[in-house]
Amino acid sequence: MALLGALFLALLAGAHAELPGCKIRVTSKALELVKQEGLRFLEQELENITIPDLRGREGHFYYNISEVKVTELQLTSSELHFQPEQELMLQITNASLGLRFRRQLLYWFFYDGGYINASAEGVSIRTGLELSRDPTGRIKVSNVSCQASVSRMNAAFGGTFKKVYDFLSTFITSGMRFLLNQQICPVLYHAGTVLLNSLLDTVPVRSSVDELVGIDYSLLKDPVASSNLDMDFRGAFFPLTEGNWSLPNRAVEPQLQEEERMVYVAFSEFFFDSAMESYFRAGALQLSLVGDKVPHDLDMLLRASYFGSIVLLSPAVIDSPLKLELRVTEPPRCTIKPSGTTISVTASVSIALVPPNQPEVQLSSMIMDVRLSAKMALRGKALRTQLDLRRFRIYSNQSALESLALIPLQAPLKAMLQIGVMPMLNERTWRGVQIPLPEGINFVQEVVTNHAGFLTIGADLHFAKGLREVIEKNRPANAKDAQTSSASPPSMAAA
Repeated sequence: MALLGALFLALLAGAHAELPGCKIRVTSKALELVKQEGLRFLEQELENITIPDLRGREGHFYYNISEVKVTELQLTSSELHFQPEQELMLQITNASLGLRFRRQLLYWFFYDGGYINASAEGVSIRTGLELSRDPTGRIKVSNVSCQASVSRMNAAFGGTFKKVYDFLSTFITSGMRFLLNQQICPVLYHAGTVLLNSLLDTVPVRSSVDELVGIDYSLLKDPVASSNLDMDFRGAFFPLTEGNWSLPNRAVEPQLQEEERMVYVAFSEFFFDSAMESYFRAGALQLSLVGDKVPHDLDMLLRASYFGSIVLLSPAVIDSPLKLELRVTEPPRCTIKPSGTTISVTASVSIALVPPNQPEVQLSSMIMDVRLSAKMALRGKALRTQLDLRRFRIYSNQSALESLALIPLQAPLKAMLQIGVMPMLNERTWRGVQIPLPEGINFVQEVVTNHAGFLTIGADLHFAKGLREVIEKNRPANAKDAQTSSASPPSMAAA
């Protein structure tokens, strides 16, 4: 009975789980590009390793190894892959580190010092980044596992006490190898939990699109790693004046099956519906043209069409400016099919005269049904939309006879929409909406594919900025303190 109850609760929770409006898949094909950029960053981090001085005594000999610096990192073999359930694994084998340090030796009253070049050979590093969703819905590196080892050290000792150094070299290099083993993993731990998280902080989660509307890209659950990395985002717009408002998602859940490109992004009809309803609630979907703003030819046609009504008015009203007002009466809706994407809009159109210092005189009111085709494209990190007027119809909400009388206005009003309204809409939609990617990474060579209820965009990645440049720009102010104070678990470094 307890088992049945638990199963029922699980099914109930699944039934109420929020559906994603946006999904992103990072495939294994992206990892080679990420690895190249990441290894450059790792080389720079390891070159900044701080290795403690090595002091000691053997009989009458006193030695001091100090100012140890990593000069270069040579990588022979490396592999980056996703590992279930939430990890990104990096494995480096048979690498080498170039070192330079200062030697000091005292034997009775004799002193010898200088700098030595050395190398750490057979360096192996295995580190895993655990990715998860933080309380704000942002993707984070929540933990770093690490194993690092240096198999051998080589140092070319010279000078007055070369034979003495040769005698002590095994002891000294063993000590330095131990110190290196202890230093590599803390550097990687800090790079993952502090520096890479500062890069992930540049991914938009809940931000404004413009002065009216914002967008919510919070993760709905932890990322899922298999051969790819899949992430489910809320993908919902909202009016900035109603920050807690949300549109219920009843759209088809987008699906991602492809793996040929580096990245795939999927958007459901809900993504676009929430945008249009947010602008509707913000009062943006209306347009009023008065006087000189009404195209001259349309002004003349409207006055001629309503001549019978106008001549019955007082002389002071007849020559008043004309007003044409379009107001969307209900939130537009998006329909995505394999054949294309369309947006349906219903609006009211009112025509009136506006005499100075007097109430408006309404001449007519009608309903306008519009169908727009929409083409999506990714440019950089922005999802852009190009709209085209496909179908236009006006009719009276009063009578069929009045609808017949409106037929002469069909063509000029359609022309006004195409010439006066559509460019304004496209100017806004072509500016686009940012996709949840970190700063410095863009999409290139995208391909859009429509499905039933959602569309997918496959693309490759391009580093517009180096990883180091972006991290340094967004590095936390206390990053250095965090590096010195971050203690990795004892099991992280293998001596």
